[in-house]
Amino acid sequence: MLRAENISFKVGNKVLLHDTSIDFAPGKFHVVMGANGAGKSTLLKLLAGDQKPSSGKIYFGNKELHQYSKKELATMRAVLSQHYNITFPITANEIVLMGRYPYFAASPAHKDLLIRQEAMQLMQVDVFAERDYNTLSGGEAQKVQMSRVLAQIWNNEKGEEKILFLDEPVSHLDVKYQYQLLQTAKNLCHKQTTVIAVLHDINLAISFAESIVFMKAGKIVDEVNDLAAISTEMIDDVFDVRSKIIYPEGHKPVVIF
Repeated sequence: MLRAENISFKVGNKVLLHDTSIDFAPGKFHVVMGANGAGKSTLLKLLAGDQKPSSGKIYFGNKELHQYSKKELATMRAVLSQHYNITFPITANEIVLMGRYPYFAASPAHKDLLIRQEAMQLMQVDVFAERDYNTLSGGEAQKVQMSRVLAQIWNNEKGEEKILFLDEPVSHLDVKYQYQLLQTAKNLCHKQTTVIAVLHDINLAISFAESIVFMKAGKIVDEVNDLAAISTEMIDDVFDVRSKIIYPEGHKPVVIF
């Protein structure tokens, strides 16, 4: 569904992403991990079409990503980032409705308003509907933004493949809402949506991922599709730590530092 062939990205003489090829299986929850500066967010921005690679090609289906218009891309994929800087008064309702902008010209249809409501209820932020977004806590604001991207790729039509990019989406959330947000994202995988997330917590990644891509110094150094195959050597090399993995009976592996 989404694949990159020999892509790289440079800023001046600095290479942020070296020659990279990767293929993301559709309808799966993929996690990208690595230390700060490993190239994770750069890779996500390229895959989402927010930046153009310095070399190589990215395909969505059988068509190159750059061949889609901005409006087409906006109806196929959504991006949840870690930071949003909004300096003007705006309600949570209006933020979430932004996710529906690609679907109407002048004013939203009843369907758009209904999707907004359902997305906010799903993330339990409908109680903030009329609140000024700038008065929300960091965690509340992030859940509102998650509602926005859900509204953007809300898929009630069969045959519509979607992609959700999550760039460090849970840094402002407490444990309960970290799991709520990621479980909501994973549930989308059953609705023809592919999820690609940048996470820092290896155990959180193991809890939700179906594949994990490890990056280091702008390169993909490991790709694991069987989480039981994760090794201390992989983790120690990527994060420059010493780790231990335990395997609780009937549970996924747990990494201890």
